[in-house]
Amino acid sequence: MLEIKKLNVYYGVIHALKDVSLTVDEGEIVTLIGANGAGKTTTLRTISGLNKATSGEILLDGEPITHISAPQRVKLGISQSPEGRRIFPEMTVLENLELGAFLRKDKNNIKKDLEAVYERFPILSDRKKQTAGTLSGGEQQMLAISRALMAKPRILLLDEPSMGLAPLLVREIFDIIKDINNAGTTILLVEQNASMALSIAHRAYVLETGSIVMSGTGEELAKSNEIQKAYLGGE
Repeated sequence: MLEIKKLNVYYGVIHALKDVSLTVDEGEIVTLIGANGAGKTTTLRTISGLNKATSGEILLDGEPITHISAPQRVKLGISQSPEGRRIFPEMTVLENLELGAFLRKDKNNIKKDLEAVYERFPILSDRKKQTAGTLSGGEQQMLAISRALMAKPRILLLDEPSMGLAPLLVREIFDIIKDINNAGTTILLVEQNASMALSIAHRAYVLETGSIVMSGTGEELAKSNEIQKAYLGGE
């Protein structure tokens, strides 16, 4: 479904991504793990068109999308819930959700998808007229994910969805991610909580200083001594 071939990205003289190649098949949860500064967010931002690739290819269903705009990629079915949530704090919950569907023309289906969001996140329905900046961290994360879902994506890019959340909420967010995937949305997940990410991922890649250094199933990487020492607190 999504394929990245030898992707290179520079920030000025800094070589942020170095020949990164990965695939995400339809129906999968694929996770990218790695330390801060490894290039995880850069990878997602380049897939969604917010960063420009210096070289390499991004393919969706075998068709190159490397040089098309971010809005066009949303229309093709790629949507991102960004690191730090990036909701619009002065706008209401409903207005944030409606912005997620901004590029859609199917007004009747937008209403249905809004109801589906409220069914999955009843708290957002309760607070739809409330300004988003007054929500708790967990509620803001639910809003950020829901706003991305309102674009009706085929593939959802999630950047650090558990960041700053209490352990109980982290578990809830990961249950929600599994539920979204089970409902038919493919997911590429960037997450510093490697243990939780690997527990729900079909496959995983490890990024170190801009390069993929390891890949395998979520289960294989969770059992790897190297991964346990580096990311899971093992001895």
